[in-house]
Amino acid sequence: MFARTERLLLRPGWLEDAPALARAIGEEAVVRNLATAPWPYGEEQAQEFLSKPLDPDQPRFLIFARTGGAPRLVGGCGISPGPEDGLEMGYWIARPYWGLGFATEAGRQLVHIARAMNLPKLSAGHFLDNPASGAVLRKLGFRPTGKVAQRYSLARGGEAACALFEEGDADADSAVTPMRGRIGVDEDFREELRLMAA
Repeated sequence: MFARTERLLLRPGWLEDAPALARAIGEEAVVRNLATAPWPYGEEQAQEFLSKPLDPDQPRFLIFARTGGAPRLVGGCGISPGPEDGLEMGYWIARPYWGLGFATEAGRQLVHIARAMNLPKLSAGHFLDNPASGAVLRKLGFRPTGKVAQRYSLARGGEAACALFEEGDADADSAVTPMRGRIGVDEDFREELRLMAA
C-alpha cells in the first residue's frame, strides 16, 4: 500500500532502504521518543526492522519528502497493537525535519487509511518529555484521556511516563493550519524548503 499527500510519499520500507533508515532514525533524540526502537540504532537494526513481515491490518510506512529529485526519507509511521487492547498509531520524524509539519501531514493520512480500512478507533501516546508529539496528536483530532501510564522504552532502557490519547470523532482536517500559509509570509522558511528539495 502506498499513499501520497501534498508533500509526502508513504510506502512500506524495503531492505535497500536500510542505510537511509539508519541515518534518519539513528539519533538518540529521535529514538528515545519511541517505545520499541533500540539505541544505538544502526544499519543492522534497520535491516532487522525492514525484514519483519507486514500485517495488512497493521500498515506501516516510511515517510519520504517528495522533491524535485529522488524522494528523501524523513520519518516513519504505522499502526500496531497497543500495550492494552486495540490499535495504536505511532510516528517519528528525523531531526532535521522537525517543525515542518511532516508528522501532522503523515499522521492525517495514516488516520484516513485506518478509516478506509474500517479499523477500530486508534489510540496513541507520547512520553511526557516530548510535548511536541502531543501537539501533533491534538492537530490530528486525538483527545487526551487524562491518563498517564508508565511505558517501556527500549532506547531509554526503562520506563517513562507516557500521556495517553484516543481518537476523537471530529474530522481533524479543520484543526490543522496548512504550512503553505506560512510559506507565503516567511521568506526564510521558503528558502529552507527550497534547499531541502534541491
